[in-house]
Amino acid sequence: MIESIQSDLLQWFASHARDLPWRRTRDPYAIMVAEIMLQQTQVDRVIPKYHAFLAAFPTLTALAAAPTAEVIRLWAGLGYNRRAINLQRAAQIIVTQHNGQVPDSVAVLRTLPGIGPYTAGAIACFAFEQDVAFLDTNIRRVVQRLCVGADHEATATNADLLAHAAALIPPGQGWTWNQAIMELGALICTASNPACWRCPLRRHCRAYTNALNAEPALLAPVVAPTMKRVAEPRPTEPFVGSRRWYRGRIIAALRALPTGAILPLFELGQQVRADFTADLEPWLQELVRDLERDGLLVVNEQGARLPD
Repeated sequence: MIESIQSDLLQWFASHARDLPWRRTRDPYAIMVAEIMLQQTQVDRVIPKYHAFLAAFPTLTALAAAPTAEVIRLWAGLGYNRRAINLQRAAQIIVTQHNGQVPDSVAVLRTLPGIGPYTAGAIACFAFEQDVAFLDTNIRRVVQRLCVGADHEATATNADLLAHAAALIPPGQGWTWNQAIMELGALICTASNPACWRCPLRRHCRAYTNALNAEPALLAPVVAPTMKRVAEPRPTEPFVGSRRWYRGRIIAALRALPTGAILPLFELGQQVRADFTADLEPWLQELVRDLERDGLLVVNEQGARLPD
């Protein structure tokens, strides 16, 4: 059965793969940039930023030596600015501790700032073509439905899903397989309204089979069985007006300054929120200090600025 799953998915991917720029390279540095940018960010937003970032910092050495302020400026529009700081710190560690060569070991990659289990596995697979199993949101969803059942039907541990994912990889084809299963999750086996009727794996899929057994009328090939997906919990804090939102506004205000310029904190507060008064200065100070600890800005008695 595994051989049939592998064959069906790889045949589908050969005809339906999107032409994404990071799929055209095996440069470990370019792959690392792409994978960190793709964390919690949609592909369409990443593509132009990926090209611009690599144009500005074409090599790992160039990124490591660049002014941090410029790295933060280039990250504008992607959000989660801490990723930019972690990416540069990882580049600096690779230059100083790994002879400028991105490590090919998952374990070593995971020691770098901002690189967790998924990103480490993705770099090892997509840059070094290792048969590594890892779980992003799309792979997790496909493996859950294919091997366990619909989202609400059974609870599988992360270790269980990782074991299933590893067992599915065709030996020697880890790069193609992981790209393919991610693509299936992005285009067909989506979080809501999955297009089961055109999925190349539907005859192998436990969730699809269970849905058809429960509702035989859904055997019509143009109708997708209901996955009865349990809604993902919404954040308890709305984004607009949230702490993260204000952090982003602070960095955006500092990005607009000329290189090296300092913005007094009271003026920064006025730019960040229209209702800013002296009563809100402790609130602003706390945000600014947090951003300073993250390496995203420098604060002194004159005010705040982007790092050198």
